Amino acid sequence: MSFRSRVVSRVAVLATAIATVPAFAGAQTALKVGDAAPDFTVTTVTAKGVDAKPFKLSEHKGETVVLAFFPKARTSGCTVQMESYRDKYADVFQGGKKVTLIGVSIDPDTALISWATDAKFPFRFAADTERKVGVAYGANAGTGYHKRHLYVIDPQGRIAYITTPFNQMSADAYTDLGSAIGKAAGTK
Repeated sequence: MSFRSRVVSRVAVLATAIATVPAFAGAQTALKVGDAAPDFTVTTVTAKGVDAKPFKLSEHKGETVVLAFFPKARTSGCTVQMESYRDKYADVFQGGKKVTLIGVSIDPDTALISWATDAKFPFRFAADTERKVGVAYGANAGTGYHKRHLYVIDPQGRIAYITTPFNQMSADAYTDLGSAIGKAAGTK
C-alpha cells in the first residue's frame, strides 16, 4: 500500500471515529421542567467556612433546592444578584425554611467563604471548580465560567422552574423566582 493510500485510509478511520463521538462527552440533552434533577455531590461553603459534609442533592429530598449558577464572585453582576438574594432571603427563599439556596460558581472555596463573610450572605455557595455540576445542568460546556442559569428543584427531586439566563437586573425575575419557589414548596 502506498504512503498516500495509508494516509487516506487513516483519515477515513479517524473521521468515522469522530463522527460517532458526541460533540461534548459530558453534555446531555437540555433539561426541562418536570425532568428529574441530575444528582451531584459538591463542596459547599458558608460565611462560617467549608461545610463538614459535601452537599449531595439526593439527600435533600423533602425540601426545595435552588441552584443559582453565576460566573464569578465579586464581579458587578454577580454581586447585584447575590446581594438581591440576601436582601430578599426572608421573602423569596422563605428564610431558608425547607428552601436551600446554593450559588454555584467555579470559584475556589476560599474566595466564596471570603465573599460570604464580607457580604453576610445567609446561604450556601458551591465551589464547582471542576465544572461538573455546571456541565450536568447545561450552565457550562466544561471550560470557562458558568452562565447565569437558575433551577428550582421541588421536594420530589424534579425540576420545577428554569430560567436561562437569569436576569439579575430585573425586579420581575425575583418576583417570578419567589412564585416558583412557593409553588414548588407548596406554599403558594
